[in-house]
Order: sequence, then structure tokens, then C-alpha cells
Amino acid sequence: MTAPFEQTDDSVVVIIGTGAGGGVLANELAQKGVSVVSLEAGGRYLPEDFINDEWESFGQLAWTDPRTTSGDWRVAKDFSGLPAWIVKAVGGTTTHWAGASLRFQEHEWKAATTYGEVQGANLLDWPIDAAEMAPWYEKAETKLGVTRTGGRPGLPGNNNYKVFEKGAKALGYSEVHTGRMAINSEDYDGRLACQQTGFCFQGCKWGAKWSSVYTDIEYGEATGNLEVRERCHAARILHDDSGKVTGVEYFDADGNLQMQAARIVCVAGNSFESPRLLLNSASSMFPDGLANSSGQVGRNYMRHMTGSVYGVFDKPVRMWRGTTMAGIVQDEAKHDPSRGFVGGFELETLSLGLPFMAAFLDPGAWGREFTTALDGYENMAGLWIVGEDMPQETNRVTLNHDVTDQFGLPVVNVHFDDHPNDVAMRNYAYEKGMAIYDAVGATRTFPTPPYPSTHNLGTNRMSENARDGVVNKWGQTHDVANLFVSDGSQFTTGAAENPTLTIVALAIRQADHIAREMSAGTL
Repeated sequence: MTAPFEQTDDSVVVIIGTGAGGGVLANELAQKGVSVVSLEAGGRYLPEDFINDEWESFGQLAWTDPRTTSGDWRVAKDFSGLPAWIVKAVGGTTTHWAGASLRFQEHEWKAATTYGEVQGANLLDWPIDAAEMAPWYEKAETKLGVTRTGGRPGLPGNNNYKVFEKGAKALGYSEVHTGRMAINSEDYDGRLACQQTGFCFQGCKWGAKWSSVYTDIEYGEATGNLEVRERCHAARILHDDSGKVTGVEYFDADGNLQMQAARIVCVAGNSFESPRLLLNSASSMFPDGLANSSGQVGRNYMRHMTGSVYGVFDKPVRMWRGTTMAGIVQDEAKHDPSRGFVGGFELETLSLGLPFMAAFLDPGAWGREFTTALDGYENMAGLWIVGEDMPQETNRVTLNHDVTDQFGLPVVNVHFDDHPNDVAMRNYAYEKGMAIYDAVGATRTFPTPPYPSTHNLGTNRMSENARDGVVNKWGQTHDVANLFVSDGSQFTTGAAENPTLTIVALAIRQADHIAREMSAGTL
């Protein structure tokens, strides 16, 4: 039987979202002969539709439905309606990501055990470990064509990288290279090699960077087992008297309420929309929201400890030429509490175009210091800091019943306060970032506070014990057997690494589990 599927067909798996988790899961299940209906809130944009202009591309791809913020983080003050820059389109934020694909380190699966008691942090060990994940990571690296893995060569370094590398090596760093990137360094999987255009965040016009929209989604559709319904916004998940989920109500492209029956529902809308959907699906049987007997749905929101450092030089660098994230220093990703914090961080090159630089450097600032910084744009090099932030129960996504979206559904409020460990790590990382540029003769260096572009993790975390989290080691909710979470919201802790590779590896593993349980008749 081939798609499209009847809305009354209760043999299908319904997946909400088509990004790194949902898009990969849909294809993996479709390849195994499972019927899948994917609901995607956004439209479909392919490489020929992408726009190599930051503001126009933001208008095309960004999720700009209303959201609210609270807490002491900088984003709540400067970007209150934009707690994170994520994508509303087929392929999700895999169109906007930079491509960094790193495995978690062994100790990061067991943060509670490794770091011990950290006051104010809600640390928990993952119910899985590095050994269990290794084969799934390998499958994910092959799928994404990750450079420096599986015999695939690394990408060349641009000027931004060369400045960064020289400074890092002058400081004695040794784990310095052009990264493990899901960007083709040579033709791979029917896609071109990277053309070094520099608009990785605007959707890769060459298809050299992996994105589920023109890989997994298309491969899944080609099987005849996957139907993607775009511009369909999931409203609530329905269940029967026994507590099993039975389908998903959603608003279609015309704003009409529809219902798709389901054998299994998988939620992959990221750390805001996934808990929002579970909370909006409250019923008399689940008064606090679906799969929320633990009270943990929406809690433990993590966004990685981030920040940037820019250096200005007396000669042009033109950091915007070539891949956006062109290299990495991994020496600081270790756990070494003698630095004054637990966990570690990566330093990754990053370039912003002039429009975004002006918007994000220091919002609302206008004066000599700001304008001279922009005057030095051509001579500027930049890096981004990404480190493990601490899960806190009070950092959470809740429903804001005073603000509704275009469908009348309560939107999320994102509350976040920096943990003292995050602040200590950021300050240490700023010093290291500035030292890298000082070591190669920067005339000026300046750290910039976190942007709304970030990695959203947690809010439906994985736990061994049902009272500590929302899902088990397979991403299956503790409360409802045929309801799964398939995105970064299932992360128990954040680790120092960019999360996409782990989301993809978990999705491949979850598809294997779901297909196995379906054939055994247990799901």
C-alpha cells in the first residue's frame, strides 16, 4: 500500500516534526515497511528555494509563532519573543544547522556519577552509555557523511579557521582541526561536495550539507510508505479509556481541524513544541498533561552554555567566506573541575554576516564602540563557545494561557536562569577565546553574550526510573506505551557537543526498536 493514507487508518505511525529526529525516524521506519504519516507545521523549501541573505532567509525559514520568556538570561531581555532561532519547515532545523557532528564523550552519559552533587543542578545519568551508542553513532555518521569519520577527509580551512588554528596552537591546544562535519568534503550519497559559499545557516543551496528535507524525507517518500503533510500543526494527542494514544488532532493548511488515527505516535517537535503538545493534550485521565505523571514534562530545559568571541586584526580576514563553522578546538571539552566548573566546552569558529552582526552583537547599542566594531568587520575573526549547561528543574517550558497562537492554542513560556556552573564556564571560555586571538596579534578582542540561536535540549528527559523523567531508554514514554519522544527534548543532560548527531543516532536506534516491537505485536 502506498501513501497517501486514510485519516481513519489506525495502522500508521504518526510522527510530529520532520527534523533530525522526526525526519530520520520517518525514513528509517518507511525503509522497514512501516506506514508513516508525518505532520509538519511548516512548508517545504528545497535548495533552489533557499535564499543567500540572512534577513530574507530568516523570514522564509524561522519559527516566528508567538512565544514568551522569563528568567535572568540575556535572551529574555533582548529577544523576549524569540527564545531560540529554530526552523518551521520540512527538515526542521537541519536546514539551519552548521553541520557539526560530534559524539558524546563516555563520561557525559553519566554526568550525575561523574560530577557528583552540584547544588541547584538536577543531574541524572542517562539510562544508556557510550558502548551501547557506538554502533548507532557509526550508522548516523555514515548517513550524514560526517567528515573525519569512516575514511572521509576533512574540509579545507578558510581564513577564519587559519587565524583560529594559529592562535589555538600558540596556546598549546592540540585537538584543533576543521571539524567532524555533515558537509560533504567530496561528492557523497548523490550530493555535491561543499562549494564554500558561506551561507550554511540559510539552507545549503548545493545540498552538500546534510538536511533531512532532501535526504531522509525524500528517501522515505520513495518507498511509498511515508506521507508528509506539510503546513499541518499538531494541536493535541488523543487517547482511549485504557490510556493508549489513538491519534492526533491537527490544523491543516487552511486552518481546519483534522484527525489522523494512529497505532503509535512519535513527538519530534523539539524542546518547546514537544512538551507544549503533551501539556496541551491534558485530559481527565492525564490532568497534568500526557505522559506527565512525574511532573517532569517541560522541566530541565537546557540550551548549552554559549557565547562568542570576536577578534579584530590589522589585515582582512573576511571570516564570512567558506563554511560558517569551519573548525574546532576540543581540548577544553574534558571534565576537569580544577578549572572551577564541572563539564567542558568546545570552541568552534563562527561567522555572522553584517546584518546579523549588527543585530546580535549588542542589541540597541549605538555609539562609538559599537560602530567601530562594525567598521572592523572585514578584519574580524569569530568563534562560538558551546558547553555543557546544568539541567535545573526550574528551567522549564510551561503553557502561557494568556497568549495564544493563530490556532487559539496556549503558547509556551520559556523560563531560564543561568546556573553558577554555566557562568563560571562561560567566563573561563571567554578568557580562552580572547587569548586565542591575542596570541595572533589581535588589535582588539570582545566577548559577546549568548544569541537566541542555540541548541534546545531536555524538557522530556530520558530516565531509568519513571518518577525522574518522561521517557525510557528507547524514548518511549513511561506512562503511555505507544507514545514516543524522538527529538532533543529526550536528552537527560546536554554534554559539550553539538547535539544533532546524537539525535540522529537515537532516531535510528528508536526506529529499530519500534519496528521490532511492532512485528512482535507488543506495540
